[in-house]
Amino acid sequence: MSLHINATQGAIAKNVLLAGDPLRAKYIAEKFLQNALLVSQTRNIFYFTGTYKSQPLTVGASGMGCASIGIYSYELYTDFNVDCIIRIGTCGAYTTDLKLLDVLNVNFAASESTYAKYAWGIEDDAIAYQGNAFEKINETAATLNIPLQSCAVHSSDTFYRSHAAIPLIAAKNNCPAVEMEAFALFANARHLKKTAATLLTVSDILPTHENITADQRETGLLPMINIALETIIR
Repeated sequence: MSLHINATQGAIAKNVLLAGDPLRAKYIAEKFLQNALLVSQTRNIFYFTGTYKSQPLTVGASGMGCASIGIYSYELYTDFNVDCIIRIGTCGAYTTDLKLLDVLNVNFAASESTYAKYAWGIEDDAIAYQGNAFEKINETAATLNIPLQSCAVHSSDTFYRSHAAIPLIAAKNNCPAVEMEAFALFANARHLKKTAATLLTVSDILPTHENITADQRETGLLPMINIALETIIR
């Protein structure tokens, strides 16, 4: 029995899109899913299940950080027998080579987090995507003519820090962007032999302090969301 997702057996689809923000999950479900039903709202972390172009799909939230997505993705994979999770989120860019609203397909996540080590005995500080969703995302983006970049990402344990320098783990692994969840998602999927991918939209350029507006957070994320949705039906 899941402790954090209060859905009945069979209420969660085999494929899940996982946003950090519960309200973003709600927005996606209401805008894109047919016959969407709220199947869990424990702790106000919403999960909706419906269909997208006749394909069963669940859209839900993970919260922020490795610890939080570690809980939700593990319960989805184990308690609800989910096969594939695609994280859809935002990230900050460490470099001006990336631009606001660029869409990234994460090939591996590097982190100072001890999550993988203490959960599963995985000593690596960088973990790749798992399964074939990464390749399908690239194929889907090409079909939709949506520009997409594949790159590494830093999954940081800290949002605020006392210095602005790029963390050593990010420099070591040539990570041009930073977020907070992909590392734990990939670790769980690797341990459980499941499929996991991460799609990110650049919301902040850290060296120049540029960021997208509140309106752009709604409309500017649509290319990423469309890639994820269309990948599910491939």
